[in-house]
Amino acid sequence: MNYSAVKYCDIANGTGVRTVLFVSGCRNRCKGCFQPETWDFANGEPFTKEVEDQIIESLKPPYIQGLTLLGGDPMEPENQCALLPFLRRIKKECPKKDIWAYTGYLLDRDLISGGKRCTEDTEELLSYIDVLVDGPYLEKERSIMLKFRGSANQRVIDCRQYQKSGGIVELFK
Repeated sequence: MNYSAVKYCDIANGTGVRTVLFVSGCRNRCKGCFQPETWDFANGEPFTKEVEDQIIESLKPPYIQGLTLLGGDPMEPENQCALLPFLRRIKKECPKKDIWAYTGYLLDRDLISGGKRCTEDTEELLSYIDVLVDGPYLEKERSIMLKFRGSANQRVIDCRQYQKSGGIVELFK
């Protein structure tokens, strides 16, 4: 997997102060996307152990609330495969930090068993994600008034609650 950028001390992509990893690769190619350079799976640099180490280190200060994954799309199958061992490591080394992820796919359609982006890694990967912002960015539904999403169709989902009940609980509705 390649990544496009890492932002440290970000406050725009989830609650609190966060480290943000922009993965490369997205098949959705939403019109009006604010990161179209991340659509290309070859964009950026290889995601190495050294990059993982830097991100883990950045999560250690108490004022950092957690990690956000966006892109590109972390739920592309190639990215899920690469991110799974990394998220295992984060939950082991930084268990109090939360994890947010942004995807253009829908949790209850595309990421469930039989969904178009469900892989052998999806269920476990989702088990490490606390909040999932799902749905494609729709330029016609864009609003700067929305919290933590760009268009009104997108949902900010409490993944912990989803895993317990199977029902979608939206945050910041």
